[in-house]
Amino acid sequence: MKIATYNINGIKARLPRLKEWLEETRPAVACLQEIKSQDEGFPAEEFADIGYRAIWHGQKAFNGVAILADGVEPVEVQRGLGIDGPNEGEGEQARYLEAEVNGLRICNLYLPNGNPHPGPKFAYKLAWMERLRARMAELLADEVPAVVLGDFNVIPHDRDVWSVDAMKNDALMQPESRDAYFCMLGDGWTDAIDTLNPRGGVWTFWDYQAGAWQRDHGFRIDHLLLSPECADRMVAAGVDKEYRGREKASDHTPVWVELRD
Repeated sequence: MKIATYNINGIKARLPRLKEWLEETRPAVACLQEIKSQDEGFPAEEFADIGYRAIWHGQKAFNGVAILADGVEPVEVQRGLGIDGPNEGEGEQARYLEAEVNGLRICNLYLPNGNPHPGPKFAYKLAWMERLRARMAELLADEVPAVVLGDFNVIPHDRDVWSVDAMKNDALMQPESRDAYFCMLGDGWTDAIDTLNPRGGVWTFWDYQAGAWQRDHGFRIDHLLLSPECADRMVAAGVDKEYRGREKASDHTPVWVELRD
């Protein structure tokens, strides 16, 4: 059973590339971030045409997450973590969606970027991570087979970035961001990609600027965290790097894990 995450960076702009990837790789579950679409504008029928059913949590022009499942209906469990955005009166941003699919709990997230730091956006990032960790602790306590995946906007290790100096002042690799991420792992979650690639050098994002893709100047911020029940079933994990190089691609590329049934 292949479960994947893909920050699509605008579902309308990337729809041809997204459908192409789905049909060529056929993950059982595909979690999308940054759909940048209101709920009523989500192209569910496009996915139904190729056999995928979907649930989504949209927001106009920003954020937004969706869960697609091949041939089955995702059963929504929770949307949102109950955290208002960093701007006064903003309300909660569309960043979290949780569902049951084929006996697994799928927790899809788009974690706040946190730049610039210090400041309210970085404080919001850390508060969001604290609330996420609390939700993950509930899943561990219930012994639910779960995959928590998406764009975490955290570069966990120096080996996960092409240049430490280039990113040292970014919110993605501040000690507080990394500590919050490592606390989740310390609670009992397994980072699928890191476990199978302990030497690092695996990127999931390449900026559109400064020829980052052509020069392979990337970093790893899209993660799949497995509960103990799922970690025992992991047989493979990888990055579909080639899709970043296709025409009108997202600046992220798909990341996946394969579990034994």
